[in-house]
Amino acid sequence: MLVALAANLVIAVAKAVGGVAAASPALLSEAAHSVADSLNEVFLLTALRRSRRPADRRHPFGYGKERFFWSLLAAVGIFVMGGCFSFFQGVEALRTGGEEELDGYVAGLIVLGVALLAEGGSLLRALYQVRAQGGAGQGLRDPALRTVVAEDGTAVLGVTLAIMGMTLHMATGQVVWEASASLAIGALLVYVAYRLGRETRDQLIGQAADPEASGRIRALLQAQPEIDSVEALFTMKTGLDTALVAARVDLVPGLDSERVEEVAVRIKRSIAGVVPEADQIFLDVTDRHAPDAREAWESPAATGERGGA
Repeated sequence: MLVALAANLVIAVAKAVGGVAAASPALLSEAAHSVADSLNEVFLLTALRRSRRPADRRHPFGYGKERFFWSLLAAVGIFVMGGCFSFFQGVEALRTGGEEELDGYVAGLIVLGVALLAEGGSLLRALYQVRAQGGAGQGLRDPALRTVVAEDGTAVLGVTLAIMGMTLHMATGQVVWEASASLAIGALLVYVAYRLGRETRDQLIGQAADPEASGRIRALLQAQPEIDSVEALFTMKTGLDTALVAARVDLVPGLDSERVEEVAVRIKRSIAGVVPEADQIFLDVTDRHAPDAREAWESPAATGERGGA
């Protein structure tokens, strides 16, 4: 990712210099886009580093949600730095028009052509990484990787729009083509930022584990001979590969406290085996028939040690 950050910074500088020299709104919009991408990669590097910290007293469930927070900031960066600036460039070009030199546009198109090759290569690498992590269904669970794919895909589309706008402006002498390209780039960035922000928000505020994992846990609980019914089951993702599981169950009558404790430990180990990301497991019993069962169930050996012990 450091290589991608350095490449984005070089591309951003080249676009900015070319955009100022040619007074091209589309090229300046793409420069802002590259600056936003560079800042976002700093956010994602921070997310990867900080989310790996182990749990501590202040954060007993770990720092996994740091990925979601920094990915949300990246989405805001795309919206503010990329989308809003591109809209401004497009509106300003429509309002004032322009008399640009052809030579400046030729240099700008060369810069965009190089950027298209670089962004296309980065997109292919990101898609390969998605495939290596299990395809779109699994690889895109990672908000950092999802943001990288969205950035690279948007960059390829944005550069293509800028090339089209500048080329049509050169061919027709009408700035409306380039202004329209800037507005289209802005709309694209705002849409991508909205989608990334909405998905990250859901994970940040406490998204449940995927329905398949919850179904496996419920099926496992219902299959236990000591459990009469599953009263409630709650799951929450605490990180990319970690989740919290809390279940309230009703036991069959007649179990003594020692047996309840053995059952609790066995069930938690079974859940951890069926759903490896469940690293925090809490069980609560509702049993009117055995008053001492709740005391055993809520003892240190029976309630939610890390790792499903």
